[in-house]
Amino acid sequence: QVQLVESGGGLVQAGGSLRLSCAASTRTFILYAMGWFRQAPGKEREFVAAITWSDGRTYYADSVKGRFTISRGDAKNTVYLQMNSLKPEDTAIYYCAGNMNACSGYGCYEKGYEYAYWGQGTQATVST
Repeated sequence: QVQLVESGGGLVQAGGSLRLSCAASTRTFILYAMGWFRQAPGKEREFVAAITWSDGRTYYADSVKGRFTISRGDAKNTVYLQMNSLKPEDTAIYYCAGNMNACSGYGCYEKGYEYAYWGQGTQATVST
């Protein structure tokens, strides 16, 4: 069983920055892809960003392009989400997700059901 643990959430003013971290418990297996999703109160979970471990290819939701950056850590199965120019609408619980296998189909890394492992989430709140 792979466990994902997020950290780095908090309260920040609009225009500020936060850096989220996610680490997987396993060092035996390499997660093929890791992603970030978020869920705001009263809204459905939505895709934020993803990265494939082998080649570092990245994927972003349109709403965060140019503001958020996903990256791999030096340690295996570690991923970061640098969030800049934060807006109140970025307020949400942010979840890290991971999967052992590649997915197929256009936009597949944006689909939550492609990920087998999920963290408990970390709250990010952006005030006006």
